[in-house]
Amino acid sequence: MTTDLKYPIGKFQAPTSFSIVEIQQWIQDIKAFPAQVKAEVFRLGAAGLEKPYREGGWTGRQVIHHCADSHYNSFMRFKLALTEEIPSIKPYHEDLWAKQVDYDIPIDASMAILEGLHIRWTTLLESLSLEDMQRTFYHPEMKREIRLDHNIALYSWHCRHHLGQLNLIIP
Repeated sequence: MTTDLKYPIGKFQAPTSFSIVEIQQWIQDIKAFPAQVKAEVFRLGAAGLEKPYREGGWTGRQVIHHCADSHYNSFMRFKLALTEEIPSIKPYHEDLWAKQVDYDIPIDASMAILEGLHIRWTTLLESLSLEDMQRTFYHPEMKREIRLDHNIALYSWHCRHHLGQLNLIIP
């Protein structure tokens, strides 16, 4: 753990190698995420979701809406990488997305997205061969190709990172 409230589990550290055991654990982290968020929502209650996890940070509601957006984008990047040769993906400004009116609505729609999406996403991830996991997409902001096994590690961290933020909220 870290004392940095923005990154309660620390910043993402990209692995230098990828074992099948680690990849399977990362997929399980992604699979478990919607149920873990649901438990945090229950703990926080409606009033707790309106509190930021740190001063200047997003509210619990915004974190959940962000996860629906981010995870949907990641799922689409997997689909593109599996069906095209090194597709260029479209980055987005998550900070500006969080200011859109749909982040003001209750979390029910984003929870439904997370629950359905994570079933589809982890079904896809569990079907990938080691060769599939080496497929890439091109990230124009980073100016490099990203392998799918790297992206699985990143989104395992992303799930745990945002759960850590929700856990910081005191209802």
